[in-house]
Amino acid sequence: MSDPFVVVGGDAAGLSAASKCLRTDPDREVVVFEKGTWVSYAHCGTPYFVKGEVDRLSDLLSLSPAEAEERGIDLRRGHEVRAVDTDARTVTVEADDATFEHPYGNLLVATGAHAVSDPIEGATLDGVFTLHGLDHAAAIRAYLTPPEDFDVDDLGGGDALDEAVVERYGTMTPPKTVAVVGAGYVGVEMVEAFEAWGVDVHLFQRSERPVPGFGEAVGDAVTEHLRESGVTLHFGEEVRRLDGDGGHVDRVVCESGSELAVDAALVGIGIEPNTDLLDGTPVEIGESGAVATDAHGRTSVEGVYAAGDVAEMPHMVTGEPTWDPLGLPANRAGRAIGATVGGDPTPVGSVAGTAMVKAFDLECGRTGVLDHERAREAGFDPVSETITAGSRSGYYPGAAETTVTLVADRDTGRLLGGSVVGTDRAAVRIDTVATALGGQMTVGELERQDLGYAPPFSPVWDPVLVAAKVLNGSLS
Repeated sequence: MSDPFVVVGGDAAGLSAASKCLRTDPDREVVVFEKGTWVSYAHCGTPYFVKGEVDRLSDLLSLSPAEAEERGIDLRRGHEVRAVDTDARTVTVEADDATFEHPYGNLLVATGAHAVSDPIEGATLDGVFTLHGLDHAAAIRAYLTPPEDFDVDDLGGGDALDEAVVERYGTMTPPKTVAVVGAGYVGVEMVEAFEAWGVDVHLFQRSERPVPGFGEAVGDAVTEHLRESGVTLHFGEEVRRLDGDGGHVDRVVCESGSELAVDAALVGIGIEPNTDLLDGTPVEIGESGAVATDAHGRTSVEGVYAAGDVAEMPHMVTGEPTWDPLGLPANRAGRAIGATVGGDPTPVGSVAGTAMVKAFDLECGRTGVLDHERAREAGFDPVSETITAGSRSGYYPGAAETTVTLVADRDTGRLLGGSVVGTDRAAVRIDTVATALGGQMTVGELERQDLGYAPPFSPVWDPVLVAAKVLNGSLS
C-alpha cells in the first residue's frame, strides 16, 4: 500500500512540513495539494506591498513552485482536497473538473484561515476588500494606481495572479475616501498603506481603542499617533453595513445611524480557521473553533496532523490550548511535524501570542497574558505596572520615550505578559519579555537579567528592566 505524506495547503505550515520531512527522510513520498495558485508567501508583507514599499508580489514569496519541486516535493497547485476518509486513509481531490481519490500514510491539514466580514452587510460590493492573500493585495494596489500608470506586469504576479480581477480594478478611477473597518493588525497597517496614496482614510472600531489585544497603554498611544498622522477615527462605532446603489460601495452605515460617503472599504475584523474539510470526520475541533492537537501536532485521529492557522497550540503561560494564527508558530509547527513524520519526533512548542504591529512611526509589541480577567480565569492573581523610559542614553541623539507594561502573578511573582510601544526600536524589546516567559521567570529574575548597554542602543537600565524593577517593588 502507498504510504505518502500528504499535505493539504501549500503555505507556511504545509511547505515547511513537506521540506523538513524530505530532509529527514529523503526517500519519503511527499505530496502537497494546494487549491489556489499561490504558495509559500509572506502574508504579513501584503500591507507594505499595497503601500508600495515592497515593489513586486514575487518579493513576498518564500519558496517558489520550482524550488519546491527541486526539493523533491510533489506540489500540485489548483488541486482542492474536498474530503478526508480517515478509515480508508484517503483524500478526495478535485482538479480541472476531475475528481480522484489519493491515499495517505500520514496527513497534515494546513488549510489556514479565511477573512470574515459577517455580520457586516455589503461585503461583496465592488470596492470592498479584505486582505487575505496576494490577489487581494494586488487588486487593492491596482485600484489605488491611476489607470494611466497601471500595468499588470509591474505587480510581479506571474502566472499565479488573478489578472482578470486585478486589471478590472486597474481601469477604475482611484478612490478619494476609504473606510477601514476594524483596528486590529490589518486595519492599522492598511491605514498607513492607504494614507501613502493620498487617500482620505477613516478608521472604524467598535471598541474605544485600536489593537485591543495589546492593552490600554499601547491602544492609547496608537490612537494619538493615528490622529496626529491625519487619520479620522471612528472609535466606539460599529459598522452595520456597506451600501452601494450601483453595485460599487459608496457609503458606510453604522449602528448609531451615522453614515459616511466612501469610494472603497477594507474589512479587517478577523479571521476564522478553515476546518470545513474535516466535517464528518472524527477529528476533534477545540473550543476555539480550530483543530485540537497534542504536543506533536497530532489530532485525535491516528496519522492525521494539523498546523498553522487551522490548528490550536498550547499556551506558554496558561498551559491551555489556544488559537494563535501568526506566522512563526505556523512555520515552527509545520517544520516540527515534518520532522516527526520523517522519523524524528519533534514537539511543535508552545505559543505566547507574541506579536508586533507598526502604526506609521509607532512600534508596538505584546506577548503573554495582558488581560487581567483572562489571567484570573487561568488561576493567577494579576498585578501590572506601566512605565515610560528612554530608549537610549538621554544624552545620545535619537532617544525616544518607550512605554512598557508588565503583568505578573501576585503570589508567585511569575511574569505573565507584557507590552511595549514607542518610536525607537521599541517593538523588538518585546522579545526580551517573550524569552522570559519561555523560561517561566519571575519578575525579580527578569529584573536581574544582564541586558546589553551602550548609549546608541539602550540606557544602562533598559525600559524592560525598569518595568520589571517597578513591578517587582509592587509585589513585595
